[in-house]
Amino acid sequence: MIVVHHLENSRSQRILWMLEELDLPHEVRRYERNRKTMLAPPELRRIHPLGKSPVIEDTAEGRTIAETGAIVEYLVDKADGRLGPPARRDDALRYRFWLHYAEGSLMPPLLVKLVLGRVPLFGRTAQKRLQPMIDVHLDYVEAELAQRPWFAGDALTAADVMMSFPLEAAASRAGLDGSRPNTMVWLAKVHARPAYQAALKVGGPYAYA
Repeated sequence: MIVVHHLENSRSQRILWMLEELDLPHEVRRYERNRKTMLAPPELRRIHPLGKSPVIEDTAEGRTIAETGAIVEYLVDKADGRLGPPARRDDALRYRFWLHYAEGSLMPPLLVKLVLGRVPLFGRTAQKRLQPMIDVHLDYVEAELAQRPWFAGDALTAADVMMSFPLEAAASRAGLDGSRPNTMVWLAKVHARPAYQAALKVGGPYAYA
């Protein structure tokens, strides 16, 4: 059994979606953010020293795993390679790129923009200067999705799962809209998947869907 320690409005929504796609038995334990700081509650430190979500526990193997990318790769292995890298080498290389790009390149400026949005005056000015950097990423994603329906090729993979949260965040607060139609079509396909909808039901309120 996989136990998911799920924080509302967070990266852990991707793990719920992936588990539903893979149809792996799991249990969801939900946590709410501190309403003043918007940080994770201290209870998560009892599960993992970093005190962040997502964290999963594989009760059958006695393992606790943190970090979204590491969890995603663990689940691919657990499911005998389903949603993993495609057979074609070029597609497999794209898979690995997008799997790491999501958190390594795209998410950092989006997170900075969120933090700056909470800083009066200076924050708004800094946000405007940051947006062109984000636009470079969004234009790159748009051009790639013009060439193929999913990030690694013709079928959904874990790379798409990883890319979902930053692109949802970009649509919410960083200028992703109908001016980038290929990306918006991709997001609509993600949101329409039965497994995604099932993950929303078990995960509770999620601001980015």
